[in-house]
Amino acid sequence: MTARTWRTAALAAVIGVALAITAALPATAATGADPAHRAGGSTPSVLSPTPYMGWNTYYGLGGSVTQDQVLAQARALKSTGLARAGYDIVWLDGGWQNSTPRGSDGQLQADRARFPDGMASLTAKLHAMGLKAGIYTDAGPYLPANCGLGSYGHYQTDADTFAAWGFDAVKVDFLCGIAANLDPKTVYMEFAKALRNNASHRPMILNICNPVTSPDWGDYPESQQSTNTWTYAPAIAQSWRTYTDVGFQGSIKFADVLRNFDANAAHPESAGPGHFSDPDYLGPQLGMTDEQFRTQVALWAISAAPLVIGNDLTKLTPTTLAALTNPRLVAVDQDRLGKQGTRVGPAGTTETWVKPLADGSRAVVLLNRGTTPATVQTTASALRLRGGLARVTDAWTGAVSQTRGTVRAAVPAQGTAVLVVSNAPGVAAPRVVLGAASTSSTLVAPGETVKLTATLTNDGVVPATGIQVSATAPSGWVVTDATKPPAILPPGRSATVVTTVTVPAAAAVGDATVAPTLRFRSPLGSGSSTGAPVMVTVAPPVPLAGASSLSAHPWVSATSGWMEPRVDQTVGGGPITMGGVVHPTGIGVASPSVVRYYLGGACTTLTGTVGIDDAVINVGPEGGTSTFSVVGDGASKYASPTITRGAATSFTADVTGVVDLQLVVGDAGDGGYNDRADWADLTVTCS
Repeated sequence: MTARTWRTAALAAVIGVALAITAALPATAATGADPAHRAGGSTPSVLSPTPYMGWNTYYGLGGSVTQDQVLAQARALKSTGLARAGYDIVWLDGGWQNSTPRGSDGQLQADRARFPDGMASLTAKLHAMGLKAGIYTDAGPYLPANCGLGSYGHYQTDADTFAAWGFDAVKVDFLCGIAANLDPKTVYMEFAKALRNNASHRPMILNICNPVTSPDWGDYPESQQSTNTWTYAPAIAQSWRTYTDVGFQGSIKFADVLRNFDANAAHPESAGPGHFSDPDYLGPQLGMTDEQFRTQVALWAISAAPLVIGNDLTKLTPTTLAALTNPRLVAVDQDRLGKQGTRVGPAGTTETWVKPLADGSRAVVLLNRGTTPATVQTTASALRLRGGLARVTDAWTGAVSQTRGTVRAAVPAQGTAVLVVSNAPGVAAPRVVLGAASTSSTLVAPGETVKLTATLTNDGVVPATGIQVSATAPSGWVVTDATKPPAILPPGRSATVVTTVTVPAAAAVGDATVAPTLRFRSPLGSGSSTGAPVMVTVAPPVPLAGASSLSAHPWVSATSGWMEPRVDQTVGGGPITMGGVVHPTGIGVASPSVVRYYLGGACTTLTGTVGIDDAVINVGPEGGTSTFSVVGDGASKYASPTITRGAATSFTADVTGVVDLQLVVGDAGDGGYNDRADWADLTVTCS
């Protein structure tokens, strides 16, 4: 998925790309801005001194929500404990408005069929539940081809209307703003002023939502892009979007979560109490794994970002709820100091992010962007804590330990360890860490054995004894200690431990989780932990002997840059067609993509045809370039040059002895926009 794709979708939609999040009121005056409104003559206070929290309609329910659906989500906020945890804003995104959004009286009007009782009634019901209400508009004029409604030319009228209806927050998009070529700084300052001066004297949070980015949306000057909003938004808004949308309706991908997090990290100095950077909404159960979503929660918390949930609250799993309501994670996000976290050390596959907290401690995220578990570490001195002992609280589990200065953890693939580190006094068990386990193989056949090798390190100040290392595995899998742990592990010492796991012959095909476990004793207390899980894939049978169509064989896994991989069709649907030639079999993907097959060492040759599908012609002249690679057990077996539309290329790859086959599509260095890539006529020959 690319933000250019967003532009195509958003500017073609009647109901805009967006999310709900909120409306304005700074605590102090800024250049060109009025002083903060003094409600009832009282001393002005900071509006939203910590990042606001809530739920938004856009990603989970789309643009045609009803009054009953919104109230059902509000009840879910209450019944699940989310409201109690702080998620208290119910936000309407684009789509609440009537098909003719503004009446003959110049006032905005809600869709009468979907909101029969009107907006004032809706907010009253939400307030009666102890919740707040948010609403959406666009800073541009109403252009039916580009957005569902627009407030340009009506800022004061609309601000007064939202306040009279009883809303507590306003999200202001820029879909029609960019279509009308407006200057975002100018119009957002005008809208913020109108909100502050609303006729009801009602404080309302302002969320500036300019999602325009280049080159994803097109070629726009820096002044019109989301990456420039930080230069003016802190003085007029409680939050501002720092990049394009994090996903599509019903779909949020981990790669885009990382992309938005990185963009959001560019200007941490702009955030503080009452004004926060906004990387967009939280997306549980919309395409990410549970681990990936836990990572999003951790990254948003270390960023002091608004926490706004973007899916159907009535369908949340216990795992999702546990991540959203974890009191230690929420406390990191809501810390009253209001500091946005920053990276300590270099960028890379593994990183350390640190956020100072009001009590002098540090919230630390050890991030693993990679696809295998990793041991990530930093030091108390790097966190700017004084020397000596440091107390470490695991925010995910609540476990407390003590370290002489090294702060390390085994971090799951695409996961995080979230730690609160301080010089607080007190006695705790030593921090004994079972590092990330390496494996003999992550792709196995039923009946095979997996060997987990890990390093055990005592970072504490007293010895660890009674050490037990094992592993959790699915029912029926057999776990065996291949090496005996040391009887005593002194402070500062390490040892290698090996555990074997045997896959039963009747194991089901698919992914299974194996996680090392640790138990120990010490003079300062006992400890236990579960290490970073290792994903083991039980492979499907190898292809049949002779020559057969690879696309007819079940893959191990498959990814596509946007939409989903297709068998015997191009991505998005339709026959695989290149240069006017229709190919009956194959795989259609969008770049970047990896399609993985298990050959089990039983095959010799793979042939096929690769190219860009003719469907790109229907989208436009941009994009449509890719590279194709065949990788066997990590070694290149075939690599194409950059392939453009209209031409297909045949290939032959020697896959003799290959167990793990990967078909890889790259974007040729120009982004994935319109890259509809085809693997056609794939024929594998096996013995």
